[in-house]
Amino acid sequence: MDICVGDRLTLKKPHPCGSFEWEVLRVGADFRLKCAGCGHQIMSPRSQVEKRIRKIEKAESVN
Repeated sequence: MDICVGDRLTLKKPHPCGSFEWEVLRVGADFRLKCAGCGHQIMSPRSQVEKRIRKIEKAESVN
């Protein structure tokens, strides 16, 4: 999957705050994600996140 820093992911299950939206802060063997609802940050393995993605909204490039 082509996921970059700044992209917004919609996951299949909600965060306890009720938000399905996450912002990608770091990409690599694992992702650092920030909840769009409450701002909580998590680190999660790439394989786990890729299984749970429902939609990817690409970040606007500043060129």
